[in-house]
Amino acid sequence: MSENWIGSETGIPGLLQRPSAHAPDLVPDGGQFVDGSYRNQAGSRAYKFYIPSDYRGQALPLVVMLHGCIQSPDDFATGTRMNVLAEERTCFVAYPAQDASANPSKCWNWFSRSNQQRGEGEPSLIAGITLQIMRDYSVAPQRIYVAGLSAGAAAAAIMGMTYPDLYAAIGVHSGLTCGAASDLPSAFAAMREGEPLAAGVHSSSAWGAGRRVVPAIVFHGDQDTTVHPRNGDLVIAQSRTTATTDLHTRVEHGRVPAGHAYSRTLHADPSGQAILEQWVIHGAGHAWSGGSPAGSFTDPRGPDATREMLRFFLEHSHPAAAPRVGLTDGV
Repeated sequence: MSENWIGSETGIPGLLQRPSAHAPDLVPDGGQFVDGSYRNQAGSRAYKFYIPSDYRGQALPLVVMLHGCIQSPDDFATGTRMNVLAEERTCFVAYPAQDASANPSKCWNWFSRSNQQRGEGEPSLIAGITLQIMRDYSVAPQRIYVAGLSAGAAAAAIMGMTYPDLYAAIGVHSGLTCGAASDLPSAFAAMREGEPLAAGVHSSSAWGAGRRVVPAIVFHGDQDTTVHPRNGDLVIAQSRTTATTDLHTRVEHGRVPAGHAYSRTLHADPSGQAILEQWVIHGAGHAWSGGSPAGSFTDPRGPDATREMLRFFLEHSHPAAAPRVGLTDGV
């Protein structure tokens, strides 16, 4: 997308900030935040990788975090404080970096059909980074997750649809569905208005009907003027189309002390486990809920999306004994 996709928006918390990374939020004491890179037939991408201080070679969960437009791995790690929570829960975290040569605003190109397919484009690069980390470190293969903000959230939704054998669950914050757009005009329309779940664009048949529903946790501010809040509903609706069993719904309401009110909708399977979880943050805009003000696109008034996402992720493991079956270096 062009530089103006988000760069021209106003009223977005953190947009005009150029924060310096707050060290404890970026690298907790004892942890390591190292550089990496990956290349395949689709190109190459750099990434940052957090290793918690208690890692001694044991198999750990891995969370892949996809930043939003004009962000970087360091900025996103600082704003979400995911490394801090990963240190508490002893998890790995990877932050793939979109290259300005692929998009001038460093947006993930979620709106392009070539970046919505398994084994092609950016999905193959993100999956490839995941597999490379699995080869280099001891990762629990049933406990791999992917999450993102805005364009990164749309990319995370794509990863859940295209690599359900790799990711146990996804987190979508202020994002859009897989297949929400096929070019720039349709991307702007989807962002501005959201669109009904429609056959041929959002239908699960395009992405593999009958496969496992990938558990998803979704956050969206109901005053988001960059990505319409209706898109959060559509992410949940798209996930529900892949479900092979009835999901029972209940709604909870709450408020963060001195912060935002919210509605939390849980879609649970017959055993009572929440497979889909949707948070609507009342009065919030296009920003990571509960994030650190040291990062961009954050709203410290909560609720804490990072803590809730990680809690949701660790409640889910991949049901397959070998979720990497069929995955190769070409991914």
